[in-house]
Amino acid sequence: MPVFAVTISVGRMPVTVARGGVRFDGRVSTSPYSDLERPPLNEKTLGRLLVRPGSLWREIQVVPETGSTNADLVALAGKGAPEGSVLVAEVQTAGRGRLDRAWSAPPRSGLMFSMLLRPAEAGVTAARLGWLPLLTGVAVAAAVRKFTARGRSGRFSALADLGEPGEANGGGVDGNVLDARLKWPNDVLVGERKLAGILAEQADSGIVVGVGLNVSLHADELPVPSATSLAIEGAAFTDREPLLRAILREFETWYSAWCTVMGDPEADVPDGYPVVSGIPVSESIEGGLRQAYKNLSATLGREVRAELPGGRTISGTALDVDGSGCLVVGDQALSAGDVIHVR
Repeated sequence: MPVFAVTISVGRMPVTVARGGVRFDGRVSTSPYSDLERPPLNEKTLGRLLVRPGSLWREIQVVPETGSTNADLVALAGKGAPEGSVLVAEVQTAGRGRLDRAWSAPPRSGLMFSMLLRPAEAGVTAARLGWLPLLTGVAVAAAVRKFTARGRSGRFSALADLGEPGEANGGGVDGNVLDARLKWPNDVLVGERKLAGILAEQADSGIVVGVGLNVSLHADELPVPSATSLAIEGAAFTDREPLLRAILREFETWYSAWCTVMGDPEADVPDGYPVVSGIPVSESIEGGLRQAYKNLSATLGREVRAELPGGRTISGTALDVDGSGCLVVGDQALSAGDVIHVR
């Protein structure tokens, strides 16, 4: 059951803290523990479990608040931050999405993080870098599907690894397995509602990829009616820390495989890309990253309207995602634009 309020003592005066950390005496609580439904992330635990010899990840930093994790990490990239640097914020005050849209959420209600990648060092050419945000969408969707499936089956250890998916804990837990899909280019949807967004930006000789994913938002907290969250969709668990670890590990697997073929979206990697939960094995292990993306697409086969830069609009059937990552609508290949699924 959600925790809506809890009474604590401050000095001699009891103070009730409501959901979101807003106190009934009119002030905002600054304690990271003011919202029992939304505990803070543990930077040391994340680092201990993710930053290991041979891993992609070099540093996991968690900050209580920032304007934009992407902007901060772009600045750090210019100062020589290594590939595998990750910056996570409990709240963003100037978050941005695609097309420079504002993006915000209550503190600790979602995952807001950015990753610094340097794929050129692995031989990925500039022509293939456009696949990196699409790869990120595949990894996030795959991780959400796996995380919610494990939660439903009870495959979370109560003590080992602080909630890391592991052996069954004795039975399933009520909750939904989310069929996370991708709206071109890289919005993560459940049904027709947006669960997560992704934004990639050039950073010195690297690329910063930011992810914003709604975890415990309630319906009255959604920024727009077309958004959703793990909680709204009925996921069994909404613990952000194991979810973040799951996403970063899934991303590392996809990214490392992609780099071994120098970013070729159609090449099969030596050990294969990961099997995506809910996608038939025959479809998920052949055809490279491009096929994996198409398997998860919620856009292909749909009638769409694309609002293009410069104010132009085209409509038609989304037929394919080509080798450059462009969406093929009718006889046109779109490299950018805001795609709307026409009901």
